[in-house]
Formats: sequence, C-alpha cells, structure tokens
Amino acid sequence: MPKPVFNQERCKGCGLCVVACKKNIIMISDSLNSKGYHPAACSDEAACIGCIMCARACPDVVIEIHK
Repeated sequence: MPKPVFNQERCKGCGLCVVACKKNIIMISDSLNSKGYHPAACSDEAACIGCIMCARACPDVVIEIHK
C-alpha cells in the first residue's frame, strides 16, 4: 500500500500538490513549520493510490511515495 511522506520543514505551502492529488486527500495544515509556512499534509493515507502526481507537482521535493 503506498504511503505519502511529507518533509514538512521543506514545504512552503504553495498548494500545487493539493491541486495535483487525484484523490483530494492533501490539504494545507493549520500549523506552521519552523520557517513560518503552513505545510501540506495528507488527510487520509489509506486512500492514497500512489500515482505520484503530488510529488511531481512539488517544486521543493517535499513529497515521497513509499510503496
């Protein structure tokens, strides 16, 4: 089962992964990372289909899909 892993310290909260996610399971967190950004996070890891569209869309290489 694929699992999306986010390096939240690298995330700038641009939202490109949110738009790219086919399952609509990525959201922008209410919390802040150490740089003051609201990072992206997965709301339902079990629903991830491992398409890697989120990782491809991310300009900061924040997301890895572990299979």
